Amino acid sequence: MLMSRRLSVIALALAPLVGLPCAAMAEESSLGTPSGEVSMKFKSLDIGVGHTWGTGKLVFQHHTYRFKIEGGSLAAVGYANIKGHGTVYNLNKVKDFEGSYAAVNGDVTAGTGIGAVLLNNPAGVRIRLDTSSSGGRLAAAAQGMKITFTK
Repeated sequence: MLMSRRLSVIALALAPLVGLPCAAMAEESSLGTPSGEVSMKFKSLDIGVGHTWGTGKLVFQHHTYRFKIEGGSLAAVGYANIKGHGTVYNLNKVKDFEGSYAAVNGDVTAGTGIGAVLLNNPAGVRIRLDTSSSGGRLAAAAQGMKITFTK
């Protein structure tokens, strides 16, 4: 209970700062060509340096591809269950979807929360993900994740 109260106070204090990454997110028309849809479920456990893991599904050219997520973040504390759904941009070949993605984002979850993140990979693929989360987590961090297709 005390931890929840502390997270709530911190969340209220940092709320204006957390909105900055989302506000800075580019207009959808400047992200590139929409080419697929993605949904993800992942968990994040953070104590300064965090670990993220989960699964997802890509729908690209009328095919569905399943994948796993592994990653981490810096400067975060807490635990969250996160669900996301979004649009994939600039994906021409399905093999370009796999690989490492980077993002700088902020996240405050005290009970439940919502957010958005823009992920980029070296092949030029971008994922704009709208998220909902539950748990208790505070992050203002660089984040990275690796996506690998599963069979």
